[in-house]
Amino acid sequence: MNGPMETDVCVVGGGPAGLALALGLVRHGVRTTVLERSITGHRELRGESLSPDSVRLLDRFGLLRTLRHDALTVRRLEVTDGGHRVLSVDFAGFPYPYRFPVELPQLRLLDELAAAAAGHDGFRLLRGWSAAGLWHDHAGRTAGVRVVGPEGKRTIRARLTAVAEGRFGRLREEAGLRATVRPLDRDVLWFRLPRPAEWTEPAYRVRIRRDRHALVLPDANGSTVRVGFSLPKRGLRALRAAGIGALHERLREIVPELAVCVGKLPRDWSETALLDIFTAEVPIWHAPGVVLLGDAAHTLSPVLGQGVNHALGDAAALAPLVAGALEETDAVAAVDRATAEFQRRRARAVADSHRLQWRQERVFTWASRPAAAARRTAYRALQASPRLRARVLEPAYFAAQRGERADPADQGHEAYAPYEEERA
Repeated sequence: MNGPMETDVCVVGGGPAGLALALGLVRHGVRTTVLERSITGHRELRGESLSPDSVRLLDRFGLLRTLRHDALTVRRLEVTDGGHRVLSVDFAGFPYPYRFPVELPQLRLLDELAAAAAGHDGFRLLRGWSAAGLWHDHAGRTAGVRVVGPEGKRTIRARLTAVAEGRFGRLREEAGLRATVRPLDRDVLWFRLPRPAEWTEPAYRVRIRRDRHALVLPDANGSTVRVGFSLPKRGLRALRAAGIGALHERLREIVPELAVCVGKLPRDWSETALLDIFTAEVPIWHAPGVVLLGDAAHTLSPVLGQGVNHALGDAAALAPLVAGALEETDAVAAVDRATAEFQRRRARAVADSHRLQWRQERVFTWASRPAAAARRTAYRALQASPRLRARVLEPAYFAAQRGERADPADQGHEAYAPYEEERA
């Protein structure tokens, strides 16, 4: 067994939360080691939708212009229910400096975060390494991680361990930070299809028919879309038993524009990926020497694409708190105060997203004619009332920009200009 490695902060997980936290820390001079068990960084079911608040954060990280060639600006949010468009939201109408979401391949985002962090002293990214468990000092405080990698078993000693290993990680439980898991009534089957020619404007499209719905998200390349097709919980087995043609038929029913690409529809189930939908709420995100962030602290549903956005928001909030704490005379106590303050600052935004998603999930499952009619009425009320629309959508897209209002006549922050120049 080789000797221990030393670092200030050990980040477990090289996803958006972990790498963004690492970038924030090394910019403050904090030695940071990131563990990522994947050698390539490839992950299934990656979130690629970034809210306007996340675009703002990328600009503040200094990465937005670098990523402009790989991103697609999304202009609208549309909801169609029972074949009738009941909501169409133009993001240009919101009075904020950063008003448009973007689609950005997550691998590209991770590569850029890692490259930016590597430009600072004290950064170390260990690909192909996984955490075997927490390491504790003689007083029982978490003081690092036991790891397994290409060089065998090692110990990484750290003043703080940041757990960003996603929704299925084991370290959360080992730290005694237990989650309340709430399964939703559905799962989502994801696949890609060509973008219909008539869809000339990048938009988030929600299609509903009775208690079935699909999310259609544009890919950054502009030529394909990602389709998230809702299924009853554990309903994939029955659908597969009916054959791939049953999926095609449901697609024709809900999103007929996509079903015309007969030769491009999934030919077998290997071209699809199932996402088990649940939320996980952790009452306390921190313990002595350890803190959770991203999905490890608060797993959200795919509605309105909040997972990546909260991951980046967590990282941006946590990094300066930890950096400041490590400079104090009693850094041990200061770090614990910093992680508690981190949760205090972030908890409300996460709770707001949970509430919004649960309301939307319930609405999606309304199946009876009266319930479906009520749902359409609710969406039309949003369409008719800018004030109500702002109340519902701003917590999901613009929570961090309140107080930074811009002139609605502007086209948005100048950081969007490179996107528009590329598409012109």
